[in-house]
Amino acid sequence: MFPRDKNDRAVLMAAAVVTGLATATWIVTRPAPQFVTEAIAATATPADAHADYAAPPLSGTAATPLPKAGTLVDIVRDPTDLPPPVGARWPRRVTVNLHTEEVTGTLASGTTFHYWTFNGKVPGPFVRVRVGDIVTVHLTNDAADMMMHNVDFHAVLGPGGGGQATMAGPGETKSFTFKATTPGLFVYHCATMPHAEHIANGMYGMILVEPAGGLPKVDREFYVMQGEIYTDKPYGTQGLLGDSYDKLLAETPEYYVFNGAVGALTDQRPLRSKVGETVRIFFGDAGPNKASSFHVIGQIFDKAYEYGSLESPPLRGVQTITVPPGGTTIVEFKTQVPGKYLLVDHAIVRVERGLEGALIVDGPKNDALFKVD
Repeated sequence: MFPRDKNDRAVLMAAAVVTGLATATWIVTRPAPQFVTEAIAATATPADAHADYAAPPLSGTAATPLPKAGTLVDIVRDPTDLPPPVGARWPRRVTVNLHTEEVTGTLASGTTFHYWTFNGKVPGPFVRVRVGDIVTVHLTNDAADMMMHNVDFHAVLGPGGGGQATMAGPGETKSFTFKATTPGLFVYHCATMPHAEHIANGMYGMILVEPAGGLPKVDREFYVMQGEIYTDKPYGTQGLLGDSYDKLLAETPEYYVFNGAVGALTDQRPLRSKVGETVRIFFGDAGPNKASSFHVIGQIFDKAYEYGSLESPPLRGVQTITVPPGGTTIVEFKTQVPGKYLLVDHAIVRVERGLEGALIVDGPKNDALFKVD
């Protein structure tokens, strides 16, 4: 009914206010789904509030020394080699220093390969920033390198993800600056033509853009990337192997690897945890061609963030998660039973070509969950 005079309108407006307050009270007090609560908590603080861009820049990577020495280099990236969580700090300026090195490293027992790397390891350094950060990337191409190199960050809004700005010849340093706008886990890689060859030879890594307020605390964090290596000789050949551009074009890799080499995360640097701890794995598929069906045998992911998105609620109770080439995921779970758990791509034949990792969990038995009869 339309109010006939101003007194009627006043009564109706008062009623509307009371009704609105009652509705607002119901909205506030009604329990929200857990994933909604988490999403609100992750974005409750404005990204740029109290930004302190005048303070000295922070480092966006762990202070791992460059490993280049002699003729043979340990190229395997330790899965625990990543910076600490950003936490609840305000946006800052952050500096990322990348050094491209062409080195010879051990691919498998008795087999070496000429890798192209960021900072002498595969994958390159884990970069960790916060949404709202102003990030300056310095890329130096080692004077002893033979190739042009650059870097393309999938977290960048700008031409080539920074690739055009960082195209550097041997001995050159190039830089660019970007603002981290979107929370999530993103791949970076060399994008010098031919892109796929540079990626397959080891030039890739990941950057985590944490939301305002940071990520929930866990006991263990690990950095794992899957890659393909296209060698000029068959899998298992001893000695120094070169790369094969023909096999790369045909998408027929000889080796599939976690963190750069066969046995990198089994014989050399397995992941380690204790019973009762929460584990978070930052996982990326460098490709350049094959998708991954990431799976930990004997575990169920309590949370799995599809495509590395931190703006969408995680999937829950996940057995295997698909990661496209150039894509990522973040998985979390609690270790409840001791033992050795294998990390695989559930395109399971790839285990026969080197793709296997291990999570070793120490602690007391848990017969309520698992018992050998």
